[in-house]
Amino acid sequence: MKSAAFLAPLAAVLILAGCVSQPTRAPEVPVDLAQAQAQDARRAALTEWSISGRIAVSNGKQGGSGRIDWQQSGDRYTVSLGAPVTRQSWRLSGDDSGGRLEGIEGGPREAADIEALLRETTGWNIPVRALADWVRGVGADPARFGEARIVYGEGNRPVRLSQAGWTIDYAQWQPEAAAGTGPVLPARLTATQGEAKVRLIVDDWAPGATP
Repeated sequence: MKSAAFLAPLAAVLILAGCVSQPTRAPEVPVDLAQAQAQDARRAALTEWSISGRIAVSNGKQGGSGRIDWQQSGDRYTVSLGAPVTRQSWRLSGDDSGGRLEGIEGGPREAADIEALLRETTGWNIPVRALADWVRGVGADPARFGEARIVYGEGNRPVRLSQAGWTIDYAQWQPEAAAGTGPVLPARLTATQGEAKVRLIVDDWAPGATP
């Protein structure tokens, strides 16, 4: 089932406004690299979490958007995307060994390469397994995705991360007060690879929440 039929109805629902890695520094912003790496380590150590928010995906020709709920525990993930008005939804679950996609024409499908399954069934390029790290503002496993390069900005936090052919721009972070005693986490980011684009706005972070 191709993207036009799969996610096009979601476009009317929402229009979005928007592992420690080798660091580089943004020349126009003074950066304390030791503090930046310490913050990276705290975020990388957060392996159980839950988020809810909004997502928009596009492939240069078509796009769609909707609500997203994501639960992560180690390498296990459950990602749900839905449009409240049309009630169309899909659910992705799995781990590093493979995943299962539900809510598509023809019934659920499973594959070892969940990203390839998503491209085949929906037309969307969404780097699910790496995004589980990028959404926390840290690089994904370098053994699998290669080394990440990070440009730091205000507050010694990443403003851009490049890895595996993707560029992730961090437009907004949680307020310090919202983080409480935990690490400050991204609130708005965009991952781009060629014409593929994935935008996330995180309305709620729940560190420590498991699937």
